[in-house]
Amino acid sequence: QVQLVESGGESVQAGGSLRLSCAISGFTDGPATMAWFRQTPGSEREGVASLYTTTGTTRYADSWKGRFTISRDNTKNTLYLQMYSLKPEDTAMYYCALDSASLGSWWSREEHYRYWGQGTQVTVSS
Repeated sequence: QVQLVESGGESVQAGGSLRLSCAISGFTDGPATMAWFRQTPGSEREGVASLYTTTGTTRYADSWKGRFTISRDNTKNTLYLQMYSLKPEDTAMYYCALDSASLGSWWSREEHYRYWGQGTQVTVSS
């Protein structure tokens, strides 16, 4: 059974940084698209960044490109999202997601992901 557990979300001041972690268990090493999504109340989940394990290819939504970095530690089976220069509009619940498919340009569509974590809250105050 694949399980994803996020951590690292907290309340920070604008301009600060955070690193979110997603501990992955039950996933046999193989090709996968791993991603971070975010959701605010009343809105759908939106893709922030993805990483394809086979090639290491990363993709970012334009809104966060240059400020957020997605990475993976294979030895710890953990996915990360490093967040810099945080803004109040970055406030959201952040989720990690995984699917064994190579999603390519479809990476930001939540319906393509089979496995999800429970989310971790990031709150950025001005």
